[in-house]
Amino acid sequence: MADNDYDPAGSTQMFRAFVDETPAPQAPGSVNTYGAGGGGRTGKIAAIAVAALVVLGAVIWLAVK
Repeated sequence: MADNDYDPAGSTQMFRAFVDETPAPQAPGSVNTYGAGGGGRTGKIAAIAVAALVVLGAVIWLAVK
């Protein structure tokens, strides 16, 4: 095997080591979710939706006027 050949087994072993890692212990009663930062994403989506409705309403109002 030449030195320049790619060995996919190395990547597979690193991936398995990553998947097999045990999660850190958490306090009893707490919930561990991805993106647990206070719901910032949901708020942004709601704000964008409201802004889009306001702009759409303004465009329709100007078109009818």
